[in-house]
Amino acid sequence: MLDAGLANPSAGSMFTAAIRAIESRSSERLNRLYALAEAVPEIQHGLISALGWVEQNQLRGIVTGLLASPNTYLRFLGICACALHRVDPGRARDAALEGPVSALRARALRASGELGRRDLLPTCVGMLKAEDTESRFWAAWAAAVLGDRNPALEALRAAGEEPGQFRSRAFRLALQAMPIEDCEEWLRSMTKNPENLRWLIQGSGVAGDPAYVPWLIRQMDDDKTARIAGEAFNLVSGLDLAYHDLDRKPPEGGVGGPNDDPNDPNVDVDEDEGLPWPDAERIADWWKANGGRFEAGTRYFLGAPVTRENCLRALKEGFQRQRILAAHYLCLLEPGTPLFEWRAPAARQKRLLAAMA
Repeated sequence: MLDAGLANPSAGSMFTAAIRAIESRSSERLNRLYALAEAVPEIQHGLISALGWVEQNQLRGIVTGLLASPNTYLRFLGICACALHRVDPGRARDAALEGPVSALRARALRASGELGRRDLLPTCVGMLKAEDTESRFWAAWAAAVLGDRNPALEALRAAGEEPGQFRSRAFRLALQAMPIEDCEEWLRSMTKNPENLRWLIQGSGVAGDPAYVPWLIRQMDDDKTARIAGEAFNLVSGLDLAYHDLDRKPPEGGVGGPNDDPNDPNVDVDEDEGLPWPDAERIADWWKANGGRFEAGTRYFLGAPVTRENCLRALKEGFQRQRILAAHYLCLLEPGTPLFEWRAPAARQKRLLAAMA
């Protein structure tokens, strides 16, 4: 059945086939899957996810072979597997950082940050001028989570203003790492372009200053921005809109995303799918009654200042986008902390959280 699914491969069919091949320790099947993933880039993340999903002991011998392979793509997979399990790839990482292959170098830079290798901070800063975009971004990302607050933040801010695959990551991390007054200056500079509205709304939530809340509530009146404004308000206040009955019914006819009309060319997935529809009037009443306990000019994350304890609580109880922010905050608060892997199987995450408590 798995072989039949690979006749028209997808990331999902690759994921399940790779897990089965790893569990059965079938070198023949794994080699076929490696070749298929290398030939069809759009399904590669299914293979990489499988390497991260299985337990470490199931990869014993497999990853060693990947790291020692003369094939560049297989060495890339080996570094991915190590990083996903927060195991240092050692000499393979050093060779990738010093080598000419940009994809390997970028993944090694990313792994350096994920593993909390502060000794590699000078290497990451030195790569901020790399020729390829991917290496430059991951050098900035890694340097920031490892504690750099000058050139890395400048590079992240630049990437956070440029369209591209890294913009969202750069924008969020830069705001998390910046002093709150610098966040305000950056967001204010973005108001000159009306196309930045969604970025401004999301950025207000990440910056966490309660001074933005009245403006966020006004954005909830527009169906196009209501849900992300509600999410940003949640990031500041910690208030679960649905649980506290501060949401409303979706508008009739829906907003964005695909529908049942075969003649509608819009097939893009609604990027706010799953977020509650905030009731602006009731939220304004709540803020009027409760906003006094929030101090303007202070960064809040889910209703409280950013602390290790608050971030651990978010990792245990929060929604996934909140947990991603919490994982990065832990690194920013204590540079050298390995990045918590929020994509791991739940049982593994529970073990990690228990050890961190």
